[in-house]
Amino acid sequence: MLNRLAKFYLLILLGLAPLLLSAAPTPESGKSLFKNNCAQCHAKNMKSKATGPALGLLEERWADYPRTDLYSWVRNSQKLIATGHPRANALYNEWNKSVMQPFPNLTDEDIESIILYVNGTYDGTLGGGASKGPVVAVEEKTTPRWWYYGLLSILGFLALILARIISNLNVLAAAKDGGTVAPRTLWQILSSKGVISFLLFAAIILGGYTTVNNAISLGRQQGYAPDQPIAFSHETHAGLHKIECQYCHDGARRSKHAVIPAANTCMNCHRAITVGSKHGTAELTKIFASVGYNPNDNTYIENYDQKSQEELAVIYKKWIADSYLAEKSLEELDKAGEELVSTQWNSLVKSLTNEQKTKVQGPIEWVRIHNLPDHVYFNHAQHVAVGKLECQNCHGAVEEMETMAQHSPLSMGWCINCHRETEVQFGDNEYYQSYMKYHDDLADGKMDKVTVEDIGGLECQKCHY
Repeated sequence: MLNRLAKFYLLILLGLAPLLLSAAPTPESGKSLFKNNCAQCHAKNMKSKATGPALGLLEERWADYPRTDLYSWVRNSQKLIATGHPRANALYNEWNKSVMQPFPNLTDEDIESIILYVNGTYDGTLGGGASKGPVVAVEEKTTPRWWYYGLLSILGFLALILARIISNLNVLAAAKDGGTVAPRTLWQILSSKGVISFLLFAAIILGGYTTVNNAISLGRQQGYAPDQPIAFSHETHAGLHKIECQYCHDGARRSKHAVIPAANTCMNCHRAITVGSKHGTAELTKIFASVGYNPNDNTYIENYDQKSQEELAVIYKKWIADSYLAEKSLEELDKAGEELVSTQWNSLVKSLTNEQKTKVQGPIEWVRIHNLPDHVYFNHAQHVAVGKLECQNCHGAVEEMETMAQHSPLSMGWCINCHRETEVQFGDNEYYQSYMKYHDDLADGKMDKVTVEDIGGLECQKCHY
């Protein structure tokens, strides 16, 4: 009797543990999730029309339907549309049947966190892209994490009390029947064969679950944002100054690789812009030193690769010092200026040299962020030039990134879901003129769209050959 009751109660406790220990929805986690998953299509002010509708009043517009329908829409909009869901189909038609990227890995808690962030950011007004309606104050539905740990501790304590009560009841029942049973101590209960067996079984299940999850995530680095040798800001270049992605990454439209731009590309602008708006001379001087450009007289240094580090120090320290003096309007370099020059020069040397590259001269060794396995073939030109995809589809809102980070998981499942859901844009695209059957079926109304899957996007040899 004791073993059965104890096992039953511990089983309930174990079943509740993952729920109790799961992270509660918070606006902070919602902000990160929004930037990594939603910001590429939805305006971050939650009220303006972008690639997708404004997210302000999101809950109100879905209020007539179960909350689970909203979760289903976020995870796989096309699947919900296929069921004939009124809200899903209305929204799909309102946005000219633009396919929303699926997010199957988002949990209910993740979606609730995003909603909390949306509600906290939205200021109560709507621009284009969302149905107008009365502003509703939404109460933040968060529960402190300590509450969950406290509840779990209480349940564990109650389990111990229950086990002790059952032990005492067994002693009383035995005494009533004329027998004798020695009362069991708490340690004897916890170290009994039944409890230990159950705990071992639970450990195996949880260990296996953790191992499988970690194995699936092996090699993935979503959110990876390493420090680079130069503090290059995509937010400043792509966001503030509206520089097109393909101006620097010109390989994206014509080759497999997007390519890391050479310093010569940087110099197209920075021969004129020699002092940065945020870092002054600290970062731009690194570019000048890598290619041998002398900003003091606007010339490239002859026989640059043969110059010693001491000779380079004279050139670039003078540039840093002169820039400091011009800014401070000083007649001579003061102590603060000397420290600035020394700090920037040491940072330059550290950024442009390492154990293998001992000279400042030469290419900047950027840290690679996006990296697919060797057995995976991916062609940027196929997606950018033929598929007409925006860089943000895979790389997120790069124009808002001060430090570049990997936005998408780049997993096989993520790619397959995209191919299943992405509609092929046949119009004004000569590459797809050979698909006459699909053109005819679309014209006859036999098909309302053609996806990448329909034209062979899920064939194994497309990515593995």
